[in-house]
Amino acid sequence: MGRLKSGELAKQAGVNVETLRFYERKGLLPEPPRRESGYREYPEESVRLIRFIKRAQELGFSLGEIQELLALRVRPGTTCAEVRGRTGRKLADVRQKIADLKAIERALTKLAASCSGRGPVNHCPILENLDGELSSGPKSPRDRGRT
Repeated sequence: MGRLKSGELAKQAGVNVETLRFYERKGLLPEPPRRESGYREYPEESVRLIRFIKRAQELGFSLGEIQELLALRVRPGTTCAEVRGRTGRKLADVRQKIADLKAIERALTKLAASCSGRGPVNHCPILENLDGELSSGPKSPRDRGRT
């Protein structure tokens, strides 16, 4: 089984060496043994692990969620249903974020349309509207459900 130095691993996995250290500190990547020279020696399967982590991050999983997914991979008795459930929860989170962003888009579109772009700033309808919303108006989509 081959071993890789930090730089080799980083290059093959498409990350930088600091990312490897970060993943080690977060417990996602096991700290490898060191050579007598002090260089770290990673097993070749670390490339696959790092690519898994990066792909999961690209899909919106947090490092904590990724750690849970990695733990499921090695926990005896784990089923695909457990992984699917976690993925379903992430999907629901993403859908809620999309809904929130669409609501923000609608509000910003309405604000932009309320302003002709002419006149002094102290009579800007956008600024007046924002001032009114902050003091007494409806909350932003992000704040819904919060007190």
